[in-house]
Amino acid sequence: MASERAIVEPTTAFNHESALAACARGERDALRAIYEHEIKWLLGVAYRIVRRREVAHDVVHDAFIQIWRKAHTYDPSRGNARGWIYSVVRNRALSVIRQSGRETLVDGTVIESLAEIDDDSLEKMMRTPDATALARCLGQLDPPKRSCIVAAYVDGLSHQQIAAHLKTPLGTVKTRIQRALVMLRDCMS
Repeated sequence: MASERAIVEPTTAFNHESALAACARGERDALRAIYEHEIKWLLGVAYRIVRRREVAHDVVHDAFIQIWRKAHTYDPSRGNARGWIYSVVRNRALSVIRQSGRETLVDGTVIESLAEIDDDSLEKMMRTPDATALARCLGQLDPPKRSCIVAAYVDGLSHQQIAAHLKTPLGTVKTRIQRALVMLRDCMS
């Protein structure tokens, strides 16, 4: 049963916001600390999107260069630092897909074979250190918004893929994701 699985949390707290601030000041040890603390999860995010291990490693490498160069742009009032780091990796992976022209259109048979966007995907999110707060905030979203957010950020689906899977107009999916992100940001802060 899904609820019986243990949630793995790090033994020590890690302050992502302080680490990003230190990166902005040019402290290389801070970038190394972020890398050591998050690498296995960031590689997983990149791999889920690009589907090739060597490309996922390249994506994460490029993302860390971007994190180093752009750490000064992180604004705590717009969201949490860990989310910002993951967004950099996700956006870099999506850029690689677009630039390489390997983004494939999903046909109906692939969509039907996708796992249901529900508790299994949510369970993946529950393995993060902020799981309790995230679970509380996700629980406050209505099911359509929650499904779209989980499909995009856990399953790595594009907006078009989500729209096709949920049989919902693309504009509706984009709106749901945008509104859900605002609600999650407010809830998590």
